[in-house]
Amino acid sequence: MSPSQHSSPQPDPTAAPPADGDDAVPAALTARAPQVPADRLVAEMVPPPRFQGARFDTYIPDAQQPSQAEAVQVLSDFADSIDAGRASVGKRRWFARKPAAPQGPRGVYLDGGYGVGKTHLLASLWHATPAPAERKAFGTFVELTNLVGALGFQQTVKTLGDHKLLCIDEFELDDPGDTVLVSTLLGKLVDAGVALAATSNTLPGKLGEGRFAAADFLREIQGLSAHFRPLRIDGEDYRHRGLPEAPAPYDDETVTRTAYRTPGASLDDFPSLLEHLSKVHPSRYGAMCDGIEAVCLTDVQAVPDQSTALRLVVLADRLYDREVPVVTSGKAFDELFSDEMLRGGYRKKYYRAISRLTALARDAGGLVTDAR
Repeated sequence: MSPSQHSSPQPDPTAAPPADGDDAVPAALTARAPQVPADRLVAEMVPPPRFQGARFDTYIPDAQQPSQAEAVQVLSDFADSIDAGRASVGKRRWFARKPAAPQGPRGVYLDGGYGVGKTHLLASLWHATPAPAERKAFGTFVELTNLVGALGFQQTVKTLGDHKLLCIDEFELDDPGDTVLVSTLLGKLVDAGVALAATSNTLPGKLGEGRFAAADFLREIQGLSAHFRPLRIDGEDYRHRGLPEAPAPYDDETVTRTAYRTPGASLDDFPSLLEHLSKVHPSRYGAMCDGIEAVCLTDVQAVPDQSTALRLVVLADRLYDREVPVVTSGKAFDELFSDEMLRGGYRKKYYRAISRLTALARDAGGLVTDAR
């Protein structure tokens, strides 16, 4: 990378003198502003690295939550039905007098709280569906809207219309414009015979209110309601089951030392990183993390505004997808977002970010121990 591309200050090698000559200067996310071609966006619509090995038989249902075992069976049957369902759409087109109706809805909506394994199940469905990878697509709601922005609506319909399955993780209901856009897209894809599966989160405070998220989802996509079977998955956040709480933030020296002694680590000042994110389109955050094995951040502070917070949520999702551990100093992750933000329209995103960053902080414990 040429010096002209470094728009932000780089880590200071004198901040934590290497213990030996083998320590490498860490990378800086603030120095990265990758360009991502549209074809990469399409090619990367597969389950993220964290879920590449996800299968129905590797999902361990909580014995106290029968809905989890039921979800495994329902989704397994759904995967087996997808070939027949798509064939029946083709028959309706060519033999209108002898329609072969698909067995049940052409879509499944997974409704549940944080960390109950919805993404694991969605990825398992993707893997279990009998089709080559290029005929199946898996992405978050945000990644899908980014794809439409990169390709245009009609080209996105054409690109995804010959797929057998589209999986949408973290279906968002907080932006009416994007919801209408994706709903229209899904309508076109259903007409083309594409099977759909989606997940979303029920807020912690709403878990006792039945199908809160499912009702919101189906209301927002009124024209598609008949195509989705809501599937409730109850349970506690598996990231917290029997595991220690996330470590408290470290001091700046420990974070910096860890960055220098961890191959492939990045080191950034948190306020500078937030500023940099405003200059990079969120669709490029994944590419910005290419090759990064650990993210080290000093001076973590509460985010100052909603726009900054939403960009941070996207970065947290990309780091979580890639299983990149995070080591920080400053404030704890549950202090990132103000009470007002956590009560507002984007609260689902913020709770998800806190949960995922907490998991990544826990994953980083070994790095800090090794660096001491």
